Amino acid sequence: MAQSKVITALLKQLEYSFVNAELLDEALTHRSAAAKNNERLEFLGDGILNFVIAHELFKRYPDVQEGDLSRLRATLVNKESLAEIAKHLNLSEVIKLGSGELKSGGFRRPSILADAVESIFGAVYSDSGFESCRDLIVRLYEKRLASPIDLQSLKDAKTQLQELLQSRHYALPEYQVVKITGQAHAQVFHVRCSIEKMNIQVDGEGKSRRKAEQVSAEKAIIKVTAHYGSK
Repeated sequence: MAQSKVITALLKQLEYSFVNAELLDEALTHRSAAAKNNERLEFLGDGILNFVIAHELFKRYPDVQEGDLSRLRATLVNKESLAEIAKHLNLSEVIKLGSGELKSGGFRRPSILADAVESIFGAVYSDSGFESCRDLIVRLYEKRLASPIDLQSLKDAKTQLQELLQSRHYALPEYQVVKITGQAHAQVFHVRCSIEKMNIQVDGEGKSRRKAEQVSAEKAIIKVTAHYGSK
């Protein structure tokens, strides 16, 4: 009875009724719980979600260029955003998990919650087609799609630093791996970001060269803006 109530509550929030109720059951079944689980529906839902959000952004932000549209989409469809939607839908109460995942608190894990949301999208598409799925996605994302978004904040640190220097007619920064520490399976990269004409050198570290470069770029931005002020 309790399961029936929470499913009813979920369907009310989705504003959707399944023709084939087995699809919803599959969408809520994690791979730890059964051989027939939501992985395939997640794959389908992920593709549909990316397309729908891309189309909505294309319509709603006519003056935004391709690179920024891609960053906007990535922010909207990432694990964190999907997990927030899952929490709004109280999916942790209805996801079916194996005993191991239950004991480890899998019903609170963002990746599991995010996958379940995408699986529901795949299930709705399989149940009644694209229009119903699109309508559901737009409903759940409406506030996020309508809210003003700071495009600059979506750019990674290296891009922000590059644009900051270019705006002041400085050459691009140089990144150099100073050293690599740690065991082969847990390496730490130490990268130096240098801006020669400003006599700036800052170091960053991370579990990959890319992450270390981003950290050093973040530090360099602070140095540059402290000297010249933000644009």
